[in-house]
This record gives sequence, structure tokens and C-alpha cells, in this order.
Amino acid sequence: MRICIYPGTFDPITNGHLDVATRASRLFDKLIIAVADNPEKGPLFTVAERVRLIQENVASLGNVEVDSFSGLLVDFARSKGAIALIRGLRALSDFEFEFQMALMNRHLDPEIETIFVMTKDAYSYTSSRLVKQVSQFGADLAPFVPANVLRALEAKKRAGESAPSGSSD
Repeated sequence: MRICIYPGTFDPITNGHLDVATRASRLFDKLIIAVADNPEKGPLFTVAERVRLIQENVASLGNVEVDSFSGLLVDFARSKGAIALIRGLRALSDFEFEFQMALMNRHLDPEIETIFVMTKDAYSYTSSRLVKQVSQFGADLAPFVPANVLRALEAKKRAGESAPSGSSD
């Protein structure tokens, strides 16, 4: 069985991520979307929330599962029997970072290939970071994220507005 890992923070998952996942699922027998547990990035959503949001969006893809990991990606990939990692590229600026990561992963495990997939043009400027930033200002995010993510972002925003500010001014 040819298994591929699609790793990322996915905080939150975007339509661009889902496009890459859907296309990757056609290339491999099994695709594992691997949600990175990286608290240093200060994620908006917990790992469990991100896993759930992704699962709801890939349920119709029969050969896709969602898992989470911490530590080295190649260790996780090895534990799952993966032969490849898939990485989405939006623009040339993504390539430099992704190329460095691919070379390090190849050094750590030369048996695991890294495959780059270009996102559709419509998603070339969309990132989770930008989605979170513009969501705070009430922008229409429907073209960029699935409906369940849109609802989750709105809920986080409402919860933040109702939280005490911590200031006594």
C-alpha cells in the first residue's frame, strides 16, 4: 500500500489545503493528513479541534484519515509506513522554505520522498495566518475556508469578545 503523509498545522484548514488533500488522495492508496502539535506557533484551535474540522471535510474521501503528531515528521511517517510526504506550494516564496525542509527530511530518511503540489490559482494567496487575521475584522471568508471552519472562526471571535479584557481602565 502506498501511503502518503500531508503534514501541517492546519490552523485552520483552508480550501487550498483541501484542494491539495483531494488531489493527493488520487495519487496514493492512503493519505494521512497529519496535524502538527506545535504550541510554539500559538494556534487558535486545539489539535483536537483541528483534527475534527479536517475530518468533517474529508469524510467523503474514502482513503483519507486524519491524525496528529509531535516531534519529527519523518519519525511519524516511518511509524505509519509512509513512502512520501506531500507539500502544497502557493507561490515561489513557499518553495525556499519547503525545499530546505525536504532536504532535511531526505537527510533524516532518504526512503521518504517529498512531493510538491501547486495549489489552484484561486487559493494561491490564501494562508491560515491570513484567514485568522482577516477573520478578526469581519471579512467574508466563505471563498477561502469550508463552512464548518467559518462557523468555528466566528465562535472563537464571539468567545474572545465576551472574554474579560483583563484591563481595569
